[in-house]
Amino acid sequence: MDESPRPQPAERPRNAAATRLRLLDAAGELFAERGYERTTVRAIAERAGANQALLFRYFGSKHGLLTEVVARGGLEQLHTTAPEDLFETALRSVLTRSAPGADRSLEVYLRSVGRGDEATATLRELGGEYQKVLAGLAPSADGALRADLAMAWLLGIGLMRTVAAREPLASADPDAVCRLVLATLDRFWTAPDGGPGAAAPTGPEAG
Repeated sequence: MDESPRPQPAERPRNAAATRLRLLDAAGELFAERGYERTTVRAIAERAGANQALLFRYFGSKHGLLTEVVARGGLEQLHTTAPEDLFETALRSVLTRSAPGADRSLEVYLRSVGRGDEATATLRELGGEYQKVLAGLAPSADGALRADLAMAWLLGIGLMRTVAAREPLASADPDAVCRLVLATLDRFWTAPDGGPGAAAPTGPEAG
């Protein structure tokens, strides 16, 4: 169980900003490596080289810290990326997770969603925001379904590469993976709606 915070002398503003950033970085790394439930406040503070009391001072709780990690990564990515580039940007963030400064929000999502009631609402919000943006790329009535399928593919790739470490995907070149996935996805967004109102096939293929 996380230790209760103890009163600490106030930090100078410059040091406080640096400590806050270290805590965010440490939390993002540990949530991505272990998942939300298995990450303790003590571990975050130790990796950041900070006192646990400062984590509670700046973020209120471990859940508050998770919310900021997600906002800093996934939600910031949503707000700064053109809708048509979002899937590729998110895919590359999963494929290049070890690169300095890489966004690891989707790894946090993969390892944490559904495993802790405290984390689930925040992570579902992240997934829902991605779905809304991606749904707008499909000019058809089933845009939301296509967006969910695209998200399932993206998270499945992340699961196989980062969690299961399944070869050859785990060590595949990110550019090669993106080339194969995006070529298929381009057709996926523009394929005719297969619902009840879809036009029946004509010509030799109809028989």
